[in-house]
Amino acid sequence: MDIQKELWGTAPDGKEIYRYTLKNASGAYVQLGSVGAAIVSVVVPDKDGRLGDVVLGYKEAADYFGDGPCAGKVPGRYANRIAKGRFTLDGVEYSLPVNNGPNHLHGGPDGFQNQVWDSRIEGDAVEFLYFSEDGEAGYPGNLKVVAHYEWSEENELKLTLTAETDTATVVNLTNHVYFNLDGEGTVLDHELELNASEYLPTDETLIPLGTAEPVAGTPMDFVERKPIGRDIRADFPALVFGKGYDNCYLIDGAQPGQITTAAELWAAKSGRHLEVLTTQPAVQVYTGNWLKGCPPGKSGLAYEDYDAVAIECQHCPDSPNQPEFPTTVLRPGELYEEAIIWSFTA
Repeated sequence: MDIQKELWGTAPDGKEIYRYTLKNASGAYVQLGSVGAAIVSVVVPDKDGRLGDVVLGYKEAADYFGDGPCAGKVPGRYANRIAKGRFTLDGVEYSLPVNNGPNHLHGGPDGFQNQVWDSRIEGDAVEFLYFSEDGEAGYPGNLKVVAHYEWSEENELKLTLTAETDTATVVNLTNHVYFNLDGEGTVLDHELELNASEYLPTDETLIPLGTAEPVAGTPMDFVERKPIGRDIRADFPALVFGKGYDNCYLIDGAQPGQITTAAELWAAKSGRHLEVLTTQPAVQVYTGNWLKGCPPGKSGLAYEDYDAVAIECQHCPDSPNQPEFPTTVLRPGELYEEAIIWSFTA
């Protein structure tokens, strides 16, 4: 594995931003950036062997700060939403910044995704480290987070996320990478299959109502592969609230620490196929419903709504306020460890 490191830019506070390129023997490669421990590019072959970039991203490092889509980055301390920016842990109520309607989203406006992480080459991998101080964005505990990326000769990108704390806290980590297996244009003609027979209905602010419901007989059903756009305009609460898909699905058969297939994505035009596997219990599917107006893409193209899809393996939104969901509490002496694998073929 060939790994190269380059200085990519400088943050407003003067901190250096690095970009890493991991290239395998076939020439397929991944680029990672130290703003938000981001996946910047994934360049893999299509059905004719032509290499193309299949993830949304920007040309300039500075564009990764504060972008609405959170493109390719690791949000935190809590990915997804916490209702009204409040939760109680061990009898103490904590208040978080509200930045998504009435709710807290992705750790707030200064979340992990908008920080420059420390970084290094570690053997055949690249590691990013972020230290979140006690009280940052209102969360308790000093938290050390490591994002460890590996790129294989078989065009598999593996991310292992680990975290440790000195005080009880809540943690939910993912990568918010967006895919377009054709490179550019709409993904509404991509076909998606989810290993999920239940999803979490939400209120109009996208906070789960508490009880999972079957997808069967609804437009939320991706148990059998279908075009993303087939039902996206249906008059159905989840699709109306989000202007498309922006919902959490519970992965069938998920077990802590066990790798399970969460999703598969196909693009007929390029012939590319993506399988997403994870140890996480759930996956948030977001069809890029609000991409328009974000920074221009790496080719200079202006992104439009529905030009990419995010398949975010994670714990459930608002888990700190919903005790029936799998716990997101991390205590001193425990190790948070979750993995996501993106496997590309054509």
